[in-house]
Amino acid sequence: MSDDRTERDQMLAELYDNLRAVAARMLRREAPFLTLQPTELVHEAAMRIAKLDRMSWHDRQHFFATGARILRQTMVDEIRKKRRAKRQAPTILLEIDSAPGLDVEALDAALVKLERASPDLSRIVELRYFVGLGVPEIALVSGASESTVKRRWQTARLWLASELQIA
Repeated sequence: MSDDRTERDQMLAELYDNLRAVAARMLRREAPFLTLQPTELVHEAAMRIAKLDRMSWHDRQHFFATGARILRQTMVDEIRKKRRAKRQAPTILLEIDSAPGLDVEALDAALVKLERASPDLSRIVELRYFVGLGVPEIALVSGASESTVKRRWQTARLWLASELQIA
């Protein structure tokens, strides 16, 4: 059990900076509304990961995918909590690459649908948007070739553009 915790803690330390960078991007414009700092968001996600003591981490891909999912859930939970408290809450946008900002709640709903259709594509989007990994890092974490990840990423982006009605 101690070895599992040590391995989890090492992977979490490796993931932490990536999660913080993504959280900073997500919160850059929305911080006044959310009253949440990137470190707080990542800390909350890290605490949720640490509470998964009984979970065995199969490999790096499993850990990174779980980290992405937990950061996504933490962000969406915080947005929903603030929306309940304020009737006229603004839309929270996630900016990635040079794409226009995406509504975090709409993206979350789209990812739930995408996961039902293709868990692999959903995982790539989570790693890209919520962990901030690039194609080479996703390939390394997932064990797939870069060309495969590029094809899947393009497919996922097209699906999301259609689902979210992005031009």
